[in-house]
Amino acid sequence: IGLDRARRHTSGSHLSTMVKVTSICCIGAGYVGGPTMAMIAQKCPHISVTVVDISQPRIDAWNSDELPIYEPGLDEVVKACRGKNLFFSTDVEGAIAKCEMIFVSVNTPTKKTGLGKGKAADLTYWEAAARTIAAVSKTDKIIVEKSTVPVRTAEAIEKVLKRNCSDAAVQFNILSNPEFLAEGTAMTDLANPDRVLIGGKIEGQAGTDAVDALAEVYANWVPQERILRANLWSAELSKLAANAFLAQRISSINAMSALCEATSADVSQVAHALGTDSRIGPKFLNASVGFGGSCFQKDILNLAYICECHGLKEVADYWYSVVGMNDYQKSRFVKRVVSAMFNTIRNKKIAMLGFAFKKDTGDTRETPAIDVGRGLIEDGARLAVYDPKVSDEQIAMDMEGMTDNITCYKSAMEALDGAHAVTVMTEWDEFKAYDWKEIYGVMQKPAFVFDGRNILDHEGLKEIGFIVYALGKPIDPFLKSAEGA
Repeated sequence: IGLDRARRHTSGSHLSTMVKVTSICCIGAGYVGGPTMAMIAQKCPHISVTVVDISQPRIDAWNSDELPIYEPGLDEVVKACRGKNLFFSTDVEGAIAKCEMIFVSVNTPTKKTGLGKGKAADLTYWEAAARTIAAVSKTDKIIVEKSTVPVRTAEAIEKVLKRNCSDAAVQFNILSNPEFLAEGTAMTDLANPDRVLIGGKIEGQAGTDAVDALAEVYANWVPQERILRANLWSAELSKLAANAFLAQRISSINAMSALCEATSADVSQVAHALGTDSRIGPKFLNASVGFGGSCFQKDILNLAYICECHGLKEVADYWYSVVGMNDYQKSRFVKRVVSAMFNTIRNKKIAMLGFAFKKDTGDTRETPAIDVGRGLIEDGARLAVYDPKVSDEQIAMDMEGMTDNITCYKSAMEALDGAHAVTVMTEWDEFKAYDWKEIYGVMQKPAFVFDGRNILDHEGLKEIGFIVYALGKPIDPFLKSAEGA
């Protein structure tokens, strides 16, 4: 393959041999693999980047004009690089064979059965990828963990690689390079990251060289001071810890929102007071109907399960409580809707604006809209759903078994026509720009607005005639009387 190896001195007197990466393969063409590899291809025109996946439809979508995921800025980057130094293929083995560095970005869902059910990460796809890498590799490979994995996964994967490779001379160096992307801003996050964390066996020369090789790829656009080096286990744990800390902030402000409602305080004012404290900072202090997405709940449950496995029950319980508060917030929202509407929503049309877990993405994984929707339907409601990016098919999959009570609409106005209430589930900017006077005219009276994201002009809505419930805000007198308060 003709690896171009650059000789250079590192600290001390050791002469190191660092691989100069010219070809990268990424296994997994999902929300992480696709955008990350597109950015590497754009910033490193001298490196050939191939994204592989066993799903032919997914690869076909990446090679089409209609990419399989929506992310602002992604289309432009993919279309500029595709066919030049960015390729999408189902030839997994071919891509592994010819590259020096392999990113593994496969799904690591929560286990649904067996030991650790509902908590532990399912590493089935990761292990299958490792076995394929071992079977195909004839030259040394640097393997980069991009998926969020439990601490010490690298140790297990290394054993699988070594035991399944027919050539004893082949060396595998495993790195942890967790992604810290936020959906909706992934391309910006990739272009200008707060930090890039690379974990490896830095206590040895081979591990240090592997870390340096990956650091050199990122150094094409990331300043050196933002490229952090750590040992393998610290890097693996940092990703779980980062998501747990972010989710904890959301659950903390959501807990305060319930207290604000009970005491006629305003959670937005409380959050502003907190956020201006430089020790706390303003981010992730927006009260909402709950957090969602593929990472937060999965990673906290995984973290708590690891704590349990190490006998740290109190630590595990602490992190479980973050998820418990999130569940409480969703059920509290449903109860508020039902009680405000005279304790009966049977056969009432309730419009749901937004289904994605956050704006600027079509991703619905763990979206609060699912649990809220189920809660409303269980009480007899007919849901009218509108989301600018989520497909009808995706909503049908997420609401399996309840689709008889759901109608998806192509416009918000259709969803709102004749509705008794509207629930705001996603903070899409377009919802703020609607003509709410016109909406009031087509809704049943009294017309209710339940703002699960606190994005609307609540005073303006009240002037129009709406009965408004906003999370963490003083309760409308009409709602208090309806709930018997």
